[in-house]
Amino acid sequence: MAGGDRGCHGGIPGDPALTVMNELLLAITTAPHGPKLSLAVSMFVVFGSAKLLAEVFERLGQPGIVGEILAGILIGPSLLGWVAPNEILSFLAELGVVFLLFRVGLEINPADLMRVGRAALAVGTLGVAVPMLLGWATLRLWGASQIESLFLGAALTATSVGITAQLLASRGLLNRTAGKIILAAAVVDDILALLVLGVISSLAGGTLNMVELVLSTVFALGFVVLVLIWGSRAARRVLPKLRDNVRIGEGQFAIAMILLFGLAALSERAGVAPIIGAFLAGLAMGPALPRRVHDLTQGVTELFVPFFLAGIGLRFDWQVFVHPSVLLLSVIVLVVAVIAKIVGCGLGAINYGFPVALRVGLGMIPRGEFCMVVAQIGLGLKAISEETYDVVVFMAVAATLLTPPLVNLAFRTTGSAQAPAVES
Repeated sequence: MAGGDRGCHGGIPGDPALTVMNELLLAITTAPHGPKLSLAVSMFVVFGSAKLLAEVFERLGQPGIVGEILAGILIGPSLLGWVAPNEILSFLAELGVVFLLFRVGLEINPADLMRVGRAALAVGTLGVAVPMLLGWATLRLWGASQIESLFLGAALTATSVGITAQLLASRGLLNRTAGKIILAAAVVDDILALLVLGVISSLAGGTLNMVELVLSTVFALGFVVLVLIWGSRAARRVLPKLRDNVRIGEGQFAIAMILLFGLAALSERAGVAPIIGAFLAGLAMGPALPRRVHDLTQGVTELFVPFFLAGIGLRFDWQVFVHPSVLLLSVIVLVVAVIAKIVGCGLGAINYGFPVALRVGLGMIPRGEFCMVVAQIGLGLKAISEETYDVVVFMAVAATLLTPPLVNLAFRTTGSAQAPAVES
């Protein structure tokens, strides 16, 4: 028979690479307690359900991102079991938050961000210190060990700025004073949270190299400052020259994407999260890029962000409610996580007045991928129990769900969400 047999999922006859790829894609998009879904069907289910519920919530006068997170809970292992977290969906989610922070950076003037630098430094520092202290104290009072309590404190430190950034962008609030402080503070927050995680992980592993940790922190801060100061100037000089010499279709967009991924990769090597590099890339290139690139970036962002938001809901596990003691601890930790950010971050911005301080505190509440990483590292080192891991996951999802309506309400208190300007 000419051409030989095809693989069971199609492909070029006799091509083992395509057969292996098809099998791999099917394997990693399989829900452990649900039907086997292909990659295309998984994307359809996640994206379609997220956008459908977002539309419902917008029509009800609520932020659409709450609907997108709830879509993940609905289709995930906790309820319908159609889709489970897997490598491909995690990859799409990471792309979503990278493009989201890049788009946010494009819309912000670097000079405006520098003007709130002192407040952002205070917000970022207190926003790590207060949650760390309260998280540690809460679990110690509950009777946990010293190292487990430290891991919980570390899990409460870093803000998932992607959630607040999406909310502010959708409401046209990025250029409000509180919005600028939140975005700038997120950079400080990320660096300090990584330092805290490094120290605690080293303690749990029995080795602590303070010189290496301090040098890594200084290097990361230096990288951020260098990009903030020189990035925009370099972009204004280099991008016009490249634009005039590129002949490929959508050449300026292609150049922007190369620089975006390059700076994200460099930031990771410098000890900063790639999403911070994406944000800095947007800040640097924003003034030098035409509106066409902004619009194309918006389209790509709208494609990938639902996977990031629904992915948060996919991690939710209702079984945390089975044991009353775990449920009680989950609620206590959630309350502590919310209060710690409102108080810590709010104090950092108090010089701008109580309304701005409240908005900043509320905007820094969401937790996301970082606290999951902390919990996974603690579990891997056998420093925390399975129950504490479940508590952290519940806290991350619940805090993220609470933030959009609270931020929405806080910004509405002074009139239209579209009103520009300075709030102090």
